[in-house]
Amino acid sequence: MSPPTLASLAPSSDVTLAPAPGLRELFIGMLQVALSSFGGGLSAWSQRIVVEQRRWMTNEDFLTGLTVARLFPGPNQINMAVYIGASFRGLPGAVLALAGMLLVPFSLLMLLGLVYFQVHRIPEVDRVLAGVVAAAAGMALSMGFKILDTYWRDPVALGLAAVIFVAMAVLHVRLIPLVLVAAPLAMAWYWPRTPRPGPG
Repeated sequence: MSPPTLASLAPSSDVTLAPAPGLRELFIGMLQVALSSFGGGLSAWSQRIVVEQRRWMTNEDFLTGLTVARLFPGPNQINMAVYIGASFRGLPGAVLALAGMLLVPFSLLMLLGLVYFQVHRIPEVDRVLAGVVAAAAGMALSMGFKILDTYWRDPVALGLAAVIFVAMAVLHVRLIPLVLVAAPLAMAWYWPRTPRPGPG
């Protein structure tokens, strides 16, 4: 029996994709992602904005891009912004999406950094920031459950996820060796296969 394809694992959906975004839309969309996340959870916010709100991609297309982004060095969401921009508008799209992700947030970060070092010893400020981090963790968990909803019917996908989780969280295997071993195995299993012709 041939392994299931990714397309066969995706839940059926009647959602109609929006027209491909222009350069201005890519900039604003990635800016919205960057400004929506405080304390982490960028991938979860990105999925909500790109897939659920703007409907630029299907959930499976987004997960494919996120997987590609995580295989390359650098911050995942920066890679993801480049992937999204390049997918729709090539190099100009990648540049504008990256600018939307970095330009305004970087400027705000510099300003907030100056303020933070003046007030970070105030207990109330510390508790507020702890609450923001907890909310970001909740967003990340919500995205995990959405991914699980897509792949829960595939025991191989669940098995791979469990093995990788144990390797990283329990055995403390480093990311690069783990990717070098797990990625080829996963790609080999899900690689499209031509059905063998039946007898006669």
